[in-house]
Amino acid sequence: MRELRRRGAPVVAHVRPGSSGAERWIERFEAEGALVDRSPWGGDMAAVFSRRGVGTVYALLGTTRARGAAARREGREENYETVDYGLTMELVRAAESRVPDVRVLYLSSMGADRPGRNAYLSARARVEAYLHGSRVPHLVVRPAFITGPNRVESRPLERSASVVVDGVLAVAAAFGASGLRARYGSMTNDELAEALADLGEHGEFDGRVLDPGALRARATLEPRS
Repeated sequence: MRELRRRGAPVVAHVRPGSSGAERWIERFEAEGALVDRSPWGGDMAAVFSRRGVGTVYALLGTTRARGAAARREGREENYETVDYGLTMELVRAAESRVPDVRVLYLSSMGADRPGRNAYLSARARVEAYLHGSRVPHLVVRPAFITGPNRVESRPLERSASVVVDGVLAVAAAFGASGLRARYGSMTNDELAEALADLGEHGEFDGRVLDPGALRARATLEPRS
């Protein structure tokens, strides 16, 4: 949102009704010049897209095990199935009913092509499969670890893993395997935001799946024929 607003792009930022941090997020989004929408999940998102003039949907939804555990203590269900898959699919199906006026830029994850028994990756693999089989103009982005000092959520396990992986890749690069570092190295949240904003402004890469290496090299990529 911040990167898009820096470029002067109009942004509609959704805040879930009933969110414990709703007022904080509304204040933050409005301070950046975004239009805040508080339409309930389970409603008519296609109508929201139409009313708000939405052309590109940035599907960036996701939860964590820690947030899921906290939700269970409060008597709510919040997990990869309900959020990463369920809410994302609500956006995708709404976009599907608005073809060709709405396209979807979906933030997936490296490894979604090999989900195995991993619930997090499986949720993303299923969204990807639906998108590829649908009429929705879409682009799938699969970053590796996302780091950065100013992320809203600290996610210490992801940060620790990224340090380890980046260290191994740095050693590999020193021995000539620089391609591995470019492909699998972590990105900061700001770098990812810049990449998403670049890709969201144009549709020439729609239908593709971009891994971390392609995200870094997007300026030199050939559009899909």
